[in-house]
Order: sequence, then C-alpha cells, then structure tokens
Amino acid sequence: MNAPFGFPSEHDRVAFDRAELGVILSLYGRMVAAGEWRDYAMSFLRDMAVFSIFRRAAEHPLYRIEKRPRLRNAQGQYAVIGMDGRILKRGNDLPTVLRVLERKLIRPVD
Repeated sequence: MNAPFGFPSEHDRVAFDRAELGVILSLYGRMVAAGEWRDYAMSFLRDMAVFSIFRRAAEHPLYRIEKRPRLRNAQGQYAVIGMDGRILKRGNDLPTVLRVLERKLIRPVD
C-alpha cells in the first residue's frame, strides 16, 4: 500500500536490518580508520537497499553494497558493485560477500 502523494510507505521498501548494518558499518569503520573511505549514503527503495561508499562526499561511489531479496534464491541477495558497475561478489552470506572489500585493507609490508 502506498502512502499519500505516491511516496512508497516504509512497508514497500527494502532495508538492511540491524545485524546487516552492524556487519557493514564494522567494515566501514575499519576502512575509514585506514584512510580509504570517507563518506557513505544509504537508499531504501522498493526492490533493493543500497549502502554506497565514497572516498569524498561529492563524487560517484567507490562501491555499492546492494540487498535485493528477490534474488535470494537465484544469484544471492547481496552484491558488492564497483565504481564501473561490475559485480565484484554476490551471494547470500553478507560477511562472505564483503570479504572482497576487506582484501583492500591487506597491504604488503615494505
């Protein structure tokens, strides 16, 4: 059911739950501490929820973490998408999908 003026109601939108946000924000905090990321944005749409990650606030996102429940039984409901639109990792286990971004924290020691 839609809310007045054609805006979707909160029940018509996909959102990250508390546990999912905890996993995402934990990774985000580590990447901020490492100086890699500086800002984020969240969008809750009718068919997906998106957590966008930025190096600076006024640019395109470096990565998007998407949740699409309709893909749960197909490719997996979570996906990490790069700046160029390529899907870097997809699956149903959020921590496993986010590992593709954690590799960015691992740097060789000179």
